[in-house]
Amino acid sequence: MCTIEETTAILVFHPGGDGPFERWADTVLASASDAPGHIAAWVSVAEEPFEPAVAMSFSTCAAVDDWLDSAQCAEVMRAGAALGWRSAAPALLLDGTGAPPPGVSAFRHQLRAGRVGEFLESQTLLTAAASGFSGYEGTSLFVQGGFVQGEFVQGAEEALSVLRFRTDRQLAAWTSSRQRENALPVLRSSLRGEFSSVSGTTAFGTTVRTEGGRVLMTPNWKSAMLVMLVLYPTVMLLSRFLGPQLDRSGADPWLALWLSQVASVVLMQWWLMPWASKPFRRWLDPVEGSGWRSNVAGATAIALAYVVTLWLFGTVRWLQYWDYTN
Repeated sequence: MCTIEETTAILVFHPGGDGPFERWADTVLASASDAPGHIAAWVSVAEEPFEPAVAMSFSTCAAVDDWLDSAQCAEVMRAGAALGWRSAAPALLLDGTGAPPPGVSAFRHQLRAGRVGEFLESQTLLTAAASGFSGYEGTSLFVQGGFVQGEFVQGAEEALSVLRFRTDRQLAAWTSSRQRENALPVLRSSLRGEFSSVSGTTAFGTTVRTEGGRVLMTPNWKSAMLVMLVLYPTVMLLSRFLGPQLDRSGADPWLALWLSQVASVVLMQWWLMPWASKPFRRWLDPVEGSGWRSNVAGATAIALAYVVTLWLFGTVRWLQYWDYTN
């Protein structure tokens, strides 16, 4: 089920089509730009050893699905296949609510001014090294604002690299390898800071990232604090408003409790927890939120929210389920 979250769809193609890839890719981007919810689009670096690809961002994953399932998209894909641009993989969806698909790792890069050429060279070395590992399927590279008709614009500042392996196990073998580690200094010399992997936050407040070949997750105490923040008012409100309705309907206590728990899980899984996680996204990140300042600030904010909810349910009689009348 889709949540309201900006989502980027990446379409990867086999090389070797008729004419420059950028020329045909413009028709894909034009089709997507007319779709509801479209935000932006990019064409990848199409020269070897990189895979030709396009990336399109939409305001929600539902908008992405609507475009991918549309007749316009199907027509564009058929026209591309006739020119030799055939899909190399199912559409890859990246958003802020879940980790990338299995076997896929995406990395954001902040480039130093005037170092786009060095960045491209480092990505070429990394791609050549990765291609020797079992399960490697390809790499797509996007340089935002930096790739125009085969030329690299030196003012480009951001890039996204998308690496595909057949399985997570094979991807982990590459990310933890000595070959990758030996190639990273060249990459880092062209960046303004450490590159970061595209991470995802699960519905219950756990952010998963891959850094340096290690899988990092939100500390359990942070996830537990966030769940408690949402769980307490959810249970209190269901007990106040849903409970009496179930009693009036004649539901037995064992059934009423089960139905109430079903309602709380559904609400938290698909609406309440994703909504509550957004302002704490950085705090939940196991890398960006790992510093003591971030830890203290986030924990303090949630503790204050505890106080507010306890005060609210402790003083507003209308919200106190033990005082409702049948």
